Amino acid sequence: MTMLKEGRPTAPAHVNKEHPDPATATRNRALMLEEPLIFEIGSTETTGVDFTPVDKPASRLGGLERKRSIGLPGLSEQETVRHYTRLSRQNYAIDLGLFPLGSCTMKHNPRLNEKVARMPGFADIHPLAPVATVQGALAVIHELAEWLKTLTGMAAVAMSPKAGAHGELCGLLAIRAALEARGDARSVILVPESAHGTNPATAAFCGYKVEDIPATPDGRVDLAALKARLGPDVAAVMITNPNTCGLFERDMKAISDAVHAAGALVYCDGANFNAIVGRVRPGDLGVDAMHINLHKTFSTPHGGGGPGSGPVVLSEALAPYAPLPFVEKLPDGSFALVEEETAGEHHAGSFGRMVAFHGQMGMFTRALTYILSHGADGLRQVSGDAVLNANYILRSLDGVLDAPFGGSGPCMHEALFSDKGLAEGFTTLDIAKGLIDEGFHPMTMYFPLVVHGAMLIEPTETESKAALDQFIMALRSLAERAKAGDEALKGAPYHAPRRRLDETLAARKPVLVWIEEALAEAAE
Repeated sequence: MTMLKEGRPTAPAHVNKEHPDPATATRNRALMLEEPLIFEIGSTETTGVDFTPVDKPASRLGGLERKRSIGLPGLSEQETVRHYTRLSRQNYAIDLGLFPLGSCTMKHNPRLNEKVARMPGFADIHPLAPVATVQGALAVIHELAEWLKTLTGMAAVAMSPKAGAHGELCGLLAIRAALEARGDARSVILVPESAHGTNPATAAFCGYKVEDIPATPDGRVDLAALKARLGPDVAAVMITNPNTCGLFERDMKAISDAVHAAGALVYCDGANFNAIVGRVRPGDLGVDAMHINLHKTFSTPHGGGGPGSGPVVLSEALAPYAPLPFVEKLPDGSFALVEEETAGEHHAGSFGRMVAFHGQMGMFTRALTYILSHGADGLRQVSGDAVLNANYILRSLDGVLDAPFGGSGPCMHEALFSDKGLAEGFTTLDIAKGLIDEGFHPMTMYFPLVVHGAMLIEPTETESKAALDQFIMALRSLAERAKAGDEALKGAPYHAPRRRLDETLAARKPVLVWIEEALAEAAE
């Protein structure tokens, strides 16, 4: 943030003063404009519009009204528009360039999807509209559900979960309901080291004890260790396939068979389904429940807090326990929204609701548009191209960056590297900050935890060879600089709107609210 003193800008507290910004009076960098906080632009004593004074009305809040000013500055419309437009130009997005986040597929969102989602009848309906007036919307939900069941080889699907972790919760609640229905009290969830971090968190949230299953040297689940731990206290195994090391679990069917033989169930994290869609059906591998991140596989937007969508496909064993509501096609061809349990009929064993309504209609519309525009052969090509692009990055950096599982065969959707081999004192963080100067969002850093200094890169299928070549060139250059001990790299980024911060100070003394005096002191 820029502190204003006597009308002159000073260096923000988190700027690396050993490498100051190029000197300009405004601290603008050509058309990359410096933008202070909104509190520094306006004044809490003014407003952007004029109001006619009125008598203060009597309060109806029963003593709960605000006792002091809210403290927000008043800006004119022009000041407000400029402020947020300037901030938006400092943001990175998939529409600007390659987004190499590993284990979080950032693929292009086709504009066709957006056009359909904005069509009247989809964009302007209300969740409380009478069912007879929204038959087309219910048909969309039902058709998407049928596609998801077909692509995964599963018996049922819960459409209402809002995101991946919410889907995990749905799957585990269905598993718990199934176990309780047979009077089987189990307390442990097994989670392999290569699973997503939300898996153990969700299991703990559901009240289960979480135990790790180690990985083999080639980055896959240790089947022998898993079998040795299975017992009457194990409720389920949560496994990510392809896993977070970018590898397909070749023993998946054997894992499922062993888990089922022990009376437990299999939850699969479907975040990486984009790597196998159209080629592998999780149901054929013995999976009982799997969430599908629509944004990662079927190109609905994500990020920025939502809206998300994470439908959960379920096996025959778990289908009776799925949450409500769900869409049902009636004999006359119309659609009903089943919202209540009925003894002996609709989901009598349902564990209940997860959301107020039916899920994210806009995301359903986008996902179905994507599926229909690609068709079965197109979806198969998507996964093939995603795997091809990841392997192109992996092999293009042979001898440049250490690939801990490079000898384990081809990777799937993402390529995993480590900081092994960099000059002393140089880390993954230096590579990531250098990428910002090169015009790229950094890859996923330090995850998965099983690899020291991990760099996880997922190019997706939507990037061209030219785009990949440019990214590889940038990464190769940074790796060579880090190996050569180029001290300048430790100061990167130099060309970003903000410089590298003091992470230790930021963690120990974070400034979380606007207090002008304290921030001015910090800036000095």
